[in-house]
Amino acid sequence: MADLEDAVAVITGAAGEIPAEIARQFAARGMRLLLSDLDEPALAALVESLGGEPRCLGQRQDVARVEDAEALAARCREAFGRVDYLVTGAGLYEHLPLAGLEPETWRRSLAVNLDGVFYTVQALRPLLAEGSAIVNIASLAGHRGSADHTPYATAKGGVLALTRSLAQELAPRTRVNAVSPGLIDTRMMQSLDVGRREAMTAAMPLKRLGTAREVASVVSFLCSPAASYVTAETIHVNGGLYSA
Repeated sequence: MADLEDAVAVITGAAGEIPAEIARQFAARGMRLLLSDLDEPALAALVESLGGEPRCLGQRQDVARVEDAEALAARCREAFGRVDYLVTGAGLYEHLPLAGLEPETWRRSLAVNLDGVFYTVQALRPLLAEGSAIVNIASLAGHRGSADHTPYATAKGGVLALTRSLAQELAPRTRVNAVSPGLIDTRMMQSLDVGRREAMTAAMPLKRLGTAREVASVVSFLCSPAASYVTAETIHVNGGLYSA
Protein backbone atom coordinates (compact mmCIF):
# COMPACT_ATOMS: atom_id res chain seq x y z
CA MET A 1 0.00 0.00 0.00
CA ALA A 2 1.11 3.57 -0.64
CA ASP A 3 2.62 5.77 2.05
CA LEU A 4 0.04 7.94 3.79
CA GLU A 5 1.25 11.03 1.97
CA ASP A 6 0.37 9.39 -1.32
CA ALA A 7 -2.73 7.47 -0.16
CA VAL A 8 -6.09 7.98 -1.87
CA ALA A 9 -9.19 8.33 0.30
CA VAL A 10 -12.82 8.50 -0.81
CA ILE A 11 -15.40 9.91 1.63
CA THR A 12 -19.15 9.99 0.94
CA GLY A 13 -21.47 12.47 2.62
CA ALA A 14 -18.38 14.61 3.02
CA ALA A 15 -20.23 17.88 3.68
CA GLY A 16 -21.67 16.45 6.91
CA GLU A 17 -20.02 17.51 10.14
CA ILE A 18 -18.36 14.19 11.00
CA PRO A 19 -17.26 13.26 7.44
CA ALA A 20 -15.95 16.81 6.89
CA GLU A 21 -13.77 16.48 10.00
CA ILE A 22 -12.54 13.11 8.73
CA ALA A 23 -11.62 14.80 5.45
CA ARG A 24 -9.70 17.51 7.31
CA GLN A 25 -7.74 14.95 9.33
CA PHE A 26 -6.96 12.95 6.21
CA ALA A 27 -5.83 16.07 4.37
CA ALA A 28 -3.56 16.97 7.30
CA ARG A 29 -1.92 13.56 6.86
CA GLY A 30 -1.21 14.39 3.21
CA MET A 31 -3.76 12.10 1.61
CA ARG A 32 -5.31 12.72 -1.78
CA LEU A 33 -9.08 13.00 -1.47
CA LEU A 34 -12.20 12.39 -3.52
CA LEU A 35 -15.17 13.77 -1.59
CA SER A 36 -18.83 13.29 -2.50
CA ASP A 37 -22.11 14.79 -1.34
CA LEU A 38 -25.52 15.90 -2.59
CA ASP A 39 -25.02 19.42 -1.21
CA GLU A 40 -22.84 20.79 -3.99
CA PRO A 41 -22.24 24.30 -2.55
CA ALA A 42 -21.17 22.90 0.83
CA LEU A 43 -19.03 20.27 -0.89
CA ALA A 44 -17.34 22.86 -3.10
CA ALA A 45 -16.54 25.00 -0.06
CA LEU A 46 -15.00 22.03 1.75
CA VAL A 47 -12.91 21.03 -1.27
CA GLU A 48 -11.63 24.58 -1.64
CA SER A 49 -10.77 24.78 2.06
CA LEU A 50 -8.64 21.65 1.66
CA GLY A 51 -6.66 23.01 -1.27
CA GLY A 52 -8.75 21.88 -4.23
CA GLU A 53 -7.37 20.20 -7.32
CA PRO A 54 -5.36 18.19 -8.02
CA ARG A 55 -5.15 16.62 -4.54
CA CYS A 56 -8.73 17.20 -3.38
CA LEU A 57 -11.68 16.64 -5.71
CA GLY A 58 -15.45 16.93 -5.25
CA GLN A 59 -18.14 14.81 -6.89
CA ARG A 60 -21.91 15.12 -6.60
CA GLN A 61 -23.38 11.83 -5.39
CA ASP A 62 -26.84 10.70 -4.41
CA VAL A 63 -25.80 7.50 -2.64
CA ALA A 64 -29.22 5.95 -3.25
CA ARG A 65 -28.47 5.87 -7.00
CA VAL A 66 -26.31 3.11 -8.48
CA GLU A 67 -25.44 5.42 -11.37
CA ASP A 68 -23.93 7.98 -9.02
CA ALA A 69 -21.77 5.34 -7.35
CA GLU A 70 -20.52 4.23 -10.74
CA ALA A 71 -19.78 7.85 -11.69
CA LEU A 72 -17.82 8.28 -8.46
CA ALA A 73 -15.76 5.17 -9.25
CA ALA A 74 -15.10 6.42 -12.78
CA ARG A 75 -13.90 9.78 -11.43
CA CYS A 76 -11.63 8.03 -8.94
CA ARG A 77 -10.19 5.73 -11.61
CA GLU A 78 -9.48 8.66 -13.91
CA ALA A 79 -7.99 10.94 -11.24
CA PHE A 80 -6.14 8.55 -8.93
CA GLY A 81 -6.32 5.02 -10.32
CA ARG A 82 -6.98 3.33 -6.98
CA VAL A 83 -8.55 3.60 -3.51
CA ASP A 84 -6.59 3.07 -0.30
CA TYR A 85 -9.28 4.21 2.14
CA LEU A 86 -13.05 4.43 1.76
CA VAL A 87 -15.29 6.03 4.39
CA THR A 88 -19.04 5.74 3.81
CA GLY A 89 -20.27 8.77 5.72
CA ALA A 90 -23.47 9.66 3.85
CA GLY A 91 -26.64 9.26 5.87
CA LEU A 92 -30.22 10.45 6.39
CA TYR A 93 -31.52 10.91 9.95
CA GLU A 94 -35.22 11.78 10.22
CA HIS A 95 -37.78 11.89 13.05
CA LEU A 96 -40.28 9.26 11.85
CA PRO A 97 -42.78 7.93 14.41
CA LEU A 98 -43.96 4.46 13.46
CA ALA A 99 -47.67 5.41 13.46
CA GLY A 100 -47.25 7.73 10.50
CA LEU A 101 -44.47 5.91 8.69
CA GLU A 102 -45.25 5.50 4.98
CA PRO A 103 -43.66 2.82 2.75
CA GLU A 104 -42.00 5.45 0.56
CA THR A 105 -40.36 7.10 3.57
CA TRP A 106 -39.21 3.73 4.91
CA ARG A 107 -37.71 2.87 1.54
CA ARG A 108 -35.94 6.24 1.18
CA SER A 109 -34.23 5.87 4.55
CA LEU A 110 -33.01 2.36 3.78
CA ALA A 111 -31.92 3.43 0.30
CA VAL A 112 -29.69 6.20 1.64
CA ASN A 113 -28.45 4.59 4.85
CA LEU A 114 -27.95 0.98 3.73
CA ASP A 115 -28.23 0.59 -0.04
CA GLY A 116 -25.93 3.57 -0.50
CA VAL A 117 -23.14 1.89 1.43
CA PHE A 118 -23.42 -1.24 -0.69
CA TYR A 119 -23.62 0.65 -3.98
CA THR A 120 -20.53 2.71 -3.17
CA VAL A 121 -18.45 -0.22 -1.97
CA GLN A 122 -19.48 -2.35 -4.94
CA ALA A 123 -18.61 0.37 -7.46
CA LEU A 124 -15.22 1.10 -5.91
CA ARG A 125 -14.34 -2.51 -5.13
CA PRO A 126 -12.24 -3.06 -8.31
CA LEU A 127 -10.09 -0.05 -7.34
CA LEU A 128 -9.30 -1.15 -3.78
CA ALA A 129 -5.54 -1.36 -3.33
CA GLU A 130 -3.61 -4.07 -1.53
CA GLY A 131 -3.74 -3.26 2.20
CA SER A 132 -6.71 -0.94 1.78
CA ALA A 133 -9.40 -0.26 4.38
CA ILE A 134 -13.10 0.59 4.46
CA VAL A 135 -14.78 2.30 7.42
CA ASN A 136 -18.57 2.44 7.49
CA ILE A 137 -20.17 5.06 9.73
CA ALA A 138 -22.90 3.23 11.66
CA SER A 139 -24.69 4.47 14.77
CA LEU A 140 -25.60 3.67 18.34
CA ALA A 141 -29.15 3.32 16.97
CA GLY A 142 -28.09 0.28 14.95
CA HIS A 143 -27.22 -1.58 18.15
CA ARG A 144 -30.02 -0.72 20.54
CA GLY A 145 -32.76 0.69 18.28
CA SER A 146 -34.24 4.17 18.45
CA ALA A 147 -37.85 5.18 19.04
CA ASP A 148 -39.20 7.44 16.29
CA HIS A 149 -36.20 6.58 14.11
CA THR A 150 -37.03 2.99 13.18
CA PRO A 151 -35.95 3.14 9.50
CA TYR A 152 -32.63 4.76 10.40
CA ALA A 153 -31.92 2.28 13.20
CA THR A 154 -32.87 -0.66 10.98
CA ALA A 155 -30.60 0.53 8.18
CA LYS A 156 -27.68 1.09 10.53
CA GLY A 157 -28.15 -2.41 11.92
CA GLY A 158 -27.87 -3.60 8.34
CA VAL A 159 -24.65 -1.60 7.92
CA LEU A 160 -23.16 -3.47 10.88
CA ALA A 161 -23.98 -6.85 9.33
CA LEU A 162 -22.79 -5.66 5.92
CA THR A 163 -19.49 -4.60 7.49
CA ARG A 164 -18.88 -8.05 8.94
CA SER A 165 -19.75 -9.75 5.66
CA LEU A 166 -17.56 -7.43 3.60
CA ALA A 167 -14.67 -8.02 5.98
CA GLN A 168 -14.85 -11.72 5.16
CA GLU A 169 -15.29 -11.35 1.41
CA LEU A 170 -12.71 -8.63 0.84
CA ALA A 171 -9.98 -10.11 3.04
CA PRO A 172 -7.04 -10.28 3.01
CA ARG A 173 -6.69 -7.43 0.52
CA THR A 174 -9.01 -5.01 2.33
CA ARG A 175 -9.90 -4.52 5.99
CA VAL A 176 -13.50 -3.48 6.75
CA ASN A 177 -14.65 -1.95 10.04
CA ALA A 178 -17.44 0.26 11.37
CA VAL A 179 -17.58 3.17 13.78
CA SER A 180 -20.76 3.73 15.79
CA PRO A 181 -21.05 7.29 17.14
CA GLY A 182 -23.35 7.99 20.05
CA LEU A 183 -24.54 11.47 21.02
CA ILE A 184 -22.25 13.86 19.15
CA ASP A 185 -22.25 17.66 19.42
CA THR A 186 -23.54 18.44 15.93
CA ARG A 187 -26.23 20.78 14.60
CA MET A 188 -28.83 18.08 15.20
CA MET A 189 -28.00 17.86 18.90
CA GLN A 190 -27.73 21.63 19.24
CA SER A 191 -31.30 21.96 17.93
CA LEU A 192 -32.68 19.96 20.86
CA ASP A 193 -34.18 21.54 23.96
CA VAL A 194 -31.49 22.35 26.54
CA GLY A 195 -33.23 20.28 29.18
CA ARG A 196 -33.34 17.25 26.95
CA ARG A 197 -29.64 17.60 26.09
CA GLU A 198 -28.77 17.84 29.78
CA ALA A 199 -30.81 14.73 30.57
CA MET A 200 -29.01 12.83 27.81
CA THR A 201 -25.55 13.81 28.98
CA ALA A 202 -26.42 13.04 32.59
CA ALA A 203 -27.05 9.42 31.56
CA MET A 204 -23.51 9.04 30.19
CA PRO A 205 -20.49 8.01 32.25
CA LEU A 206 -18.41 10.79 30.63
CA LYS A 207 -21.20 13.36 31.24
CA ARG A 208 -20.79 15.21 27.94
CA LEU A 209 -21.49 15.02 24.23
CA GLY A 210 -18.81 13.73 21.92
CA THR A 211 -17.26 15.81 19.16
CA ALA A 212 -16.86 15.25 15.45
CA ARG A 213 -13.10 15.40 16.00
CA GLU A 214 -13.25 12.48 18.44
CA VAL A 215 -15.19 10.33 15.96
CA ALA A 216 -12.86 11.31 13.12
CA SER A 217 -9.82 10.36 15.21
CA VAL A 218 -11.11 6.79 15.53
CA VAL A 219 -11.73 6.62 11.78
CA SER A 220 -8.20 7.94 11.20
CA PHE A 221 -6.83 5.15 13.38
CA LEU A 222 -8.72 2.49 11.41
CA CYS A 223 -7.41 4.05 8.19
CA SER A 224 -3.78 3.66 9.16
CA PRO A 225 -1.09 0.98 9.49
CA ALA A 226 -1.64 1.12 13.28
CA ALA A 227 -4.89 -0.82 12.70
CA SER A 228 -3.37 -3.34 10.27
CA TYR A 229 -4.69 -6.32 12.26
CA VAL A 230 -8.16 -4.91 12.94
CA THR A 231 -11.03 -6.00 10.71
CA ALA A 232 -14.72 -6.97 11.04
CA GLU A 233 -14.93 -4.79 14.16
CA THR A 234 -17.21 -1.99 15.33
CA ILE A 235 -15.73 0.70 17.55
CA HIS A 236 -18.19 2.62 19.72
CA VAL A 237 -17.62 6.33 20.27
CA ASN A 238 -20.37 7.13 22.77
CA GLY A 239 -18.89 8.20 26.09
CA GLY A 240 -19.91 4.92 27.71
CA LEU A 241 -23.62 5.37 26.98
CA TYR A 242 -23.83 1.88 25.45
CA SER A 243 -21.67 -1.23 25.80
CA ALA A 244 -21.93 -4.05 23.28
